Amino acid sequence: MASSDNQASSNNLSPVDRIGQAAGLVWQALNEKCPLSFTQLAKEVDAPKDLVVQAIGWLAREGKIDIQEKGRQRTVSLK
Repeated sequence: MASSDNQASSNNLSPVDRIGQAAGLVWQALNEKCPLSFTQLAKEVDAPKDLVVQAIGWLAREGKIDIQEKGRQRTVSLK
């Protein structure tokens, strides 16, 4: 999980940089525990769910993750 020190230092970053930093944390979480739901990812990286969703979009655009949908639940895994 992200430490509070990481969160404090992220306050000085631009919004795009915060999303990029969150994308790195999401990738690390998926590398350790895969697949995970959006909610599980938010808990693993200790970040707001909206930031995690943006980070997932970042990684999806880069072609680094797969997103599976089953009903209302979406799970994410590394490619």
